[in-house]
This record gives sequence, structure tokens and C-alpha cells, in this order.
Amino acid sequence: MNIWNVVAGGTGLLAIAVIGSFLLPRHIHVERQATLTAAPEVILELATSNKGYQRFNPYVSSDPDLKIRPFGPDEGIGSGFKFEGREGKGQQIVAAITKNSVRYDIDLGSMGNPKQTITAKAEPNGTHVIWSMDADLGMNPIARVFGLFMDGMVGPTLERGLSNLDTAT
Repeated sequence: MNIWNVVAGGTGLLAIAVIGSFLLPRHIHVERQATLTAAPEVILELATSNKGYQRFNPYVSSDPDLKIRPFGPDEGIGSGFKFEGREGKGQQIVAAITKNSVRYDIDLGSMGNPKQTITAKAEPNGTHVIWSMDADLGMNPIARVFGLFMDGMVGPTLERGLSNLDTAT
């Protein structure tokens, strides 16, 4: 077997893999839902403040050595915190607030800039809460492959956050 045939075959497989990764979704959405007993106003009040968010932050409960440094106002748009722990470092800021939701912009450096939203709406048997994460994976073929696993990687964290939120209210 000629070494050049092996190299050409390997290069061809690599090219197919890279081109194939661009067929994978660029945008990902992960979401979890729960019905909580607290009123929507109580949930959203916690979600819009630094101190309130830390009461249900899913990473705090999974990483006891997580470092949190608040910045900006104590609550509302611009309220945020920097974090550093075993799962990474970055910052999260309250970027938008509506009657039923809070959106966070997250900066993970080279890992991307996902957005998370907590939506809370009253229902007859409690408050329906949706915690979601959206990310644009761009043109990075490796990120697009990882995108296939995001639901399994991020979903349990959102579930833990909803459980923490239920306990915190």
C-alpha cells in the first residue's frame, strides 16, 4: 500500500467530516419545565437579583468551591456576576426583563455566549416555569458536533436549577 494513498484517504475522510459537521444545527435550544408552588412574581423577583439567583444557582449546589463575584446593580438589568469553578469561568448578566421572564446573557469566553431565559406563568395548580438555554455555535465544526450532546450536558443542570428554585421560594 502506497503511503500517499493512505494520506489522501485520511485527508478525504477529514474533509468529509468537516463538511458534514456544517450540516449539523448551528443553533441549539435546551429547555426544562416544572410546575412550582411559588407565585410567578416571587420567582421572577429572585431571578432578577444577584442575591436571589445565588439561592437557586445550579452550579453553586454542584460545585462547593465555585467563586462568585457580583457586579452592577443588586437587581434588574445590568445585575450580574463573574464565576469561576470546575466547570469553567465567565460571567452572567441580566439582559432583559418582561412581565413573565428574565433573560441572561452569558459570556464563557472561547466557549461561546449562550443566553438563558427563565419564564414563569401562573396556572391553576401553581406556576409553570420554563428554564431554557439558546446558543449559536457559529461556523465551528467541533462546536457543532458538541451541540449534538448539549441537551444531555445542560439539561440536568437546568433540572437542578428548577429544583433549587422550588426549594428557594
